[in-house]
Amino acid sequence: MREDHDIRAAGDRVETLIDELGALAGPVTRVKAEELVRGVVGLYGAGLERVMRIVVESEAAEVLHRLTGDEVVSGLLALHDLHPLGTADRVRAALDEVRPYLGLHEGGVELLGVEEGGVVRLRLEGTCHGCSSSRATVTGSIERAVLRAAPEVSRVEVEGVADDRTSPLLQIQHRPPGECPVPQEAAP
Repeated sequence: MREDHDIRAAGDRVETLIDELGALAGPVTRVKAEELVRGVVGLYGAGLERVMRIVVESEAAEVLHRLTGDEVVSGLLALHDLHPLGTADRVRAALDEVRPYLGLHEGGVELLGVEEGGVVRLRLEGTCHGCSSSRATVTGSIERAVLRAAPEVSRVEVEGVADDRTSPLLQIQHRPPGECPVPQEAAP
């Protein structure tokens, strides 16, 4: 079994295949292809629902934790609205995972909310003054973590980093050889 499944990529691939099939065979075939996909997805969803019910009724907390901790299974549970944690809780858990990385950047991230339509709003706090990582790198890391934890999220909006109002440090460097340290006019 492959370990590198990506729920979002698989969904995109299914959509592409349906579009291609519809273009090759016409709108009736596209409707049938969509119906086929809905039927298969519904069947797997019903199976997952039964698995989750059995796990919960068995009070198998460790099994439930392992299922929800698996990226593929967690994504499928979210897709079928069976995940025991809501979107906001999964986003918070993802942010907890990236906070140590952000801690190196003297900053943090706050969940402002999850809006209808799957839009997650976040705020970066602190600054990255003096670090080599850009805001785009930090934001990208956060977005990837959020989308892994909550594949149903349609968009992640990140509000800014606090302004760094301090003056840049004076960079003291060695004088190039032969350069006079005192302007000629000022020399005695």
